[in-house]
Amino acid sequence: MAEAVFHAPKRKRRVYENYESPFPIPVGPNCGPKKDFKIFHAEMINNNVIVRKAEDIEQLYGKGYFGKGILSRSRPNFTISDPKLVAKWKDMKTDMPIITSKKYQRSVEWATKLMRRQGQDENTVHRILEDYTKPLEHPYVKQNVEIQLHDELNSEVVSKVEGTGDTENLSVMNGDSGKSEGLEDPSKQSDLLQDSGQYPRTANDLDEHVVKVAAPLPQGHCGKQDVLLPRCGAQPKDSSRQVGLICARERGPDDEYVLVEEALCDVSEREGSPNEELAQKKKLICRRNPYRIFEYLQLSLEEAFFLVYALGCLSIYYKKEPLTIVKLWKVFTIVQPTFRTTYMAYHYFRSKGWVPKVGLKYGTDLLLYRKGPPFYHASYSVIVELVDDHFEGSLRRPFSWKSLAALSRVSVNVSKELLLCYLIKPSTMTDKEMESPECMKRIKVQEVILSRWVSSRERSDQDEL
Repeated sequence: MAEAVFHAPKRKRRVYENYESPFPIPVGPNCGPKKDFKIFHAEMINNNVIVRKAEDIEQLYGKGYFGKGILSRSRPNFTISDPKLVAKWKDMKTDMPIITSKKYQRSVEWATKLMRRQGQDENTVHRILEDYTKPLEHPYVKQNVEIQLHDELNSEVVSKVEGTGDTENLSVMNGDSGKSEGLEDPSKQSDLLQDSGQYPRTANDLDEHVVKVAAPLPQGHCGKQDVLLPRCGAQPKDSSRQVGLICARERGPDDEYVLVEEALCDVSEREGSPNEELAQKKKLICRRNPYRIFEYLQLSLEEAFFLVYALGCLSIYYKKEPLTIVKLWKVFTIVQPTFRTTYMAYHYFRSKGWVPKVGLKYGTDLLLYRKGPPFYHASYSVIVELVDDHFEGSLRRPFSWKSLAALSRVSVNVSKELLLCYLIKPSTMTDKEMESPECMKRIKVQEVILSRWVSSRERSDQDEL
């Protein structure tokens, strides 16, 4: 058996983020973890470990690349916004999702079907939806006007505004007061703009798209609901009275409010056009999302146990009860019979600086990344086996020469090396000892890299010698 040759990891051509930290725990001056650090919260749901809080999701994935978004390929950055509409209305300078009217109507239909399944009668469903989906006012409103998406119209409006009068400062008003309820000084909230009557606008403001609104945004939220619910005591006030606004940055990740692009009218004639071309006006309307979709971070069982056992920065709850390390070891083994074997390998490679991820798409147990998937391609495809001192035992995946050659060929075609990881346990170790993670202290690891022998390449190497 020849000694394996180490090949440097292949870096990706385009990297869009910076490397922060290998683990989501702060490191002290002595290169060790600090005593006081945040404990993240996860839940056991349907045999899966789920992280709900946005801050925990950002820390766990951003520092160590643990888990994946349930609605994303890897990083949990799912959004309902339409990329084309975001680029089209980029001058809005808002972080609220922008969607098409067709997509919004689909959400309304989903909410309607769900409420019917819950036993709501047709009149109640119609009344709740009509009240819930009415247009709202949001912090980035400049003025209650609509504009055509043509440069010609912008130039015409600029010429009209130049003769109106002096430009006035925009302010957030609430009755006779100079401040909004629940908001800070308007001078500090540069993003909070509200229509307070007719006022002249500068030429720079005319380049920004404007939103059509009809009713003020309610100050109350209906809590964390997956679907539509009636308002919880927050009733809209008279639109003539100015009320406090909720900044979009305070919405949280649930996209409770969205901007819907709707047509102002079907067609309209353009003045001065010799061919009387028809142009369609568009506007954005702020509405509440009746059927919200939440993205969570899903941790593999190996990743979850590593965060609990090795780092001590995660607590996993089942029905609001925290699970101990020994309990998790037993529960995860019941959910996934091969958990003990795969976790030992995961713990081993994580401790050596690799970022292991599930290797299901390449027919293996693990994929090993340097730093993380955003920076490098996976270097190794790993097959894990638990054997005794004499390399005997019931193998998890007994290979034939044909299946082993096929798996090796697949790994080579995707520029990865096939690595066989043997976990060697003492022959005297009993099943009772394996019921605790302390058994890992007696486990030895041997790595074998499997490469395909190519006769022509071997012949050329000998000729060079």
